[in-house]
Amino acid sequence: MDLTALKQRAEAQSATQGQPAAQDGSASGAGASVIDVAEASFQADVVERSMQQLVVVDLWADWCGPCKQLSPVLERLAGESNGAWVLAKVDVDANPRIAQLFGAQSIPTVVAIAGGQPVDAFTGALPEPQIRQWLDRLLTALKDKLPGVQAAAQQAAQDAPPDPRFTEAEQAVERGDFEAAAAAYERILADEPANEQAKAALTQVKFLSRSTKLDPTAVQRADADPKDVAAAIEAADYEVANNQVEAAFARLINGIRSSAGEDRDKLRAHLVELFELFDTADPRVAKARRDLASALY
Repeated sequence: MDLTALKQRAEAQSATQGQPAAQDGSASGAGASVIDVAEASFQADVVERSMQQLVVVDLWADWCGPCKQLSPVLERLAGESNGAWVLAKVDVDANPRIAQLFGAQSIPTVVAIAGGQPVDAFTGALPEPQIRQWLDRLLTALKDKLPGVQAAAQQAAQDAPPDPRFTEAEQAVERGDFEAAAAAYERILADEPANEQAKAALTQVKFLSRSTKLDPTAVQRADADPKDVAAAIEAADYEVANNQVEAAFARLINGIRSSAGEDRDKLRAHLVELFELFDTADPRVAKARRDLASALY
């Protein structure tokens, strides 16, 4: 579905009327969660706005009974979205060409617009839980593509009350009880295996626990015997703990190049675990990943 034709008609109509397209509509302010859209305002209120946030177009009419059930639900959900998306209401009787553009065979029809183009749609007055699932799926897919969606997600995270499970783990870290902290994060992952925050925190806690037991002579022992895998692993931990990250990565990669079998697997697994302590965009990690690939293949 291409919105270009309607955009051109809207611009032509606005020029004829001598006013900008965005001035039609009873609630088309930049911060509004629900806006009324006509052909003249379609370009600004739907196409351009969808470059920043998800726009959900509600095609309705006053005589449509299901529309009267669906619209209040959409309006309430839009108000709760913290700016992640906006509801654009289109009266199809007053704006039949918009309905024709979307190919609406019946109403209510709801169309999601992102980046200036339709991305999904449904017809009929769906139950609220199903609408929420539909919206959640769209917002998850668009969170890294539309600034408004990303900003809303960040604001929601800031406004959310602290998770007591994480609070328990963080308090254990502050006490220096890394074993208790690790156990707390493992309980979170038992309930939510995909919880990235808990995964990253558990990796950090395990490293902190190891770093309290490091032998300062590990580097000398590893240098003296490059085939000592246990010494190489401990020496790499020592170097990371002392901000000698590139030296630690190089040590393990050199060990991978010169070893085989179980020793090689141990060194590779430990190197990958150390990678997880850093941002994936860290140039030191990026280089080490390339070097690891070269060492393995």
